[in-house]
Amino acid sequence: MSPQNAHCPVRILGDAAKYTLISLAILYALDWSVFEIRHMRGGGMGSLPVDQYLSTPLKGNKAEYDYLGTANENCSRSVFPQYAAARWNLPCWWLQRHNANWQ
Repeated sequence: MSPQNAHCPVRILGDAAKYTLISLAILYALDWSVFEIRHMRGGGMGSLPVDQYLSTPLKGNKAEYDYLGTANENCSRSVFPQYAAARWNLPCWWLQRHNANWQ
């Protein structure tokens, strides 16, 4: 085995990681562009109901869980989380599947 071929798997993994990161950066830039265009037109944000719970620690490493009700939470209509309205907003597809907020 020659010295050039000894580093071949490492080089292949490095190239794969590099191209994966470049692809993710391009995908995020496209998602951000589409979100900004929708947001300027008034359709980039959504709102979904989220169940809110409060966890109160008790003695003996126990906890009490209280249901606080439902509240609407803003979300972005995008693939990745986006920054709008002075905070990061989860994508609506994610928030729809993970609709419990623990405090």
